[in-house]
Amino acid sequence: MDNSHHKPNQVPQPIRSDGTGAPDYGPRDIMRDRENPDMLVPPVTDSGLIPNLKFSFSDTHMQLNHGGWSREITVRELPIATTLAGVNMSLTPGGVRELHWHQQAEWAYMIWGSARITAVDQDGRNFIADIHQGDLWYFPAGLPHSIQGLAEGCEFLLVFDDGKFSDLNTLSISDWFAHTPKDVLSANFGVPANAFDTIPAEQVYIFQSEVPGSLESQKVDSPYGTVPLSFKHRLLAQSPIQTPGGCVRIADSSNFPISKTVAAALVAIEPGAMRELHWHPNNDEWQYYLTGQGRMTVFGGNGAARTFDYRAGDVGYVPYAFGHYVQNTGNQTLWFLEMFKSDRFADISLNQWMALTPKDLVRHNLHASPELMGSLRKEKWPVVKYPGYSYYPR
Repeated sequence: MDNSHHKPNQVPQPIRSDGTGAPDYGPRDIMRDRENPDMLVPPVTDSGLIPNLKFSFSDTHMQLNHGGWSREITVRELPIATTLAGVNMSLTPGGVRELHWHQQAEWAYMIWGSARITAVDQDGRNFIADIHQGDLWYFPAGLPHSIQGLAEGCEFLLVFDDGKFSDLNTLSISDWFAHTPKDVLSANFGVPANAFDTIPAEQVYIFQSEVPGSLESQKVDSPYGTVPLSFKHRLLAQSPIQTPGGCVRIADSSNFPISKTVAAALVAIEPGAMRELHWHPNNDEWQYYLTGQGRMTVFGGNGAARTFDYRAGDVGYVPYAFGHYVQNTGNQTLWFLEMFKSDRFADISLNQWMALTPKDLVRHNLHASPELMGSLRKEKWPVVKYPGYSYYPR
């Protein structure tokens, strides 16, 4: 790519190295342009009409409560993202995301800190567990649950298997109580109506409480036992797929059996490395960037391709089966999550596909050089890094 990443102390201009373009004298947001060099000066290979595939949590509405905050990215913010929606949430020590349930399944990744989760299934089997950094949880659609920050508080990403989902429109216990006649509540629980005089007048959503005691002290035994499939998975405890330039950890129904509608990969890309050219044959990809910065070109066929720049806190999206890569453009490791509305993770490597196809066919199709043909690998490397051919910021 011939678009140069501008130095921090220079005012970037929409001028390509071949002389195309012209200066932009404003009005303009120079900081924004510095964050998006590949949108200000697109690679010459960008072409056609690819919709917006990026939205930052920094540009969303913050819902602030005593006990924590939340913000979300749905089709309202990123219209292309129809398969999944995401919520970024933080809870204070003792802060509670109240007892509630959804019409959608909930998948989550703990970014930092610790929380206690609780849930009950349709057969009265319960689940109470502590979640730490790098752990996942998954609640099937319709099952009631809660989340509470432990001693240090926490921040996490929630992903729901419907792009139209909004966390502010969930089904909450306080909301239901507030909108049920007290005589009905009295009849249901077998206590006087005045026993409900102190219930909240509206949905609580997030509230401040005390840090809970140990798991043992909070244990509740169900006569029906605990849930048969754990709602928790220790993703960082997995042995990664290690390749030159980085590693990948995959969590789907094959190793996290309860997670039937969301599959995910946690990817680490070292400086100079890239998530190889590939695509996914099962569904759209919803991305969340955890650390570092990178760029992605998405190829949509019929001459259409567009490049986006991403950094920590951004959400990216790749429509079903569109070709793409993710390249580390910074000087620290780029960590991001790939998520899919699917029970299994699946990807197809461009390099591996070519290596497993008759050589003459590949060579004639691409007029491929001997150097290119000699580079093909029958083994998949999700992340690649080649000395002398890697990207480093200038």
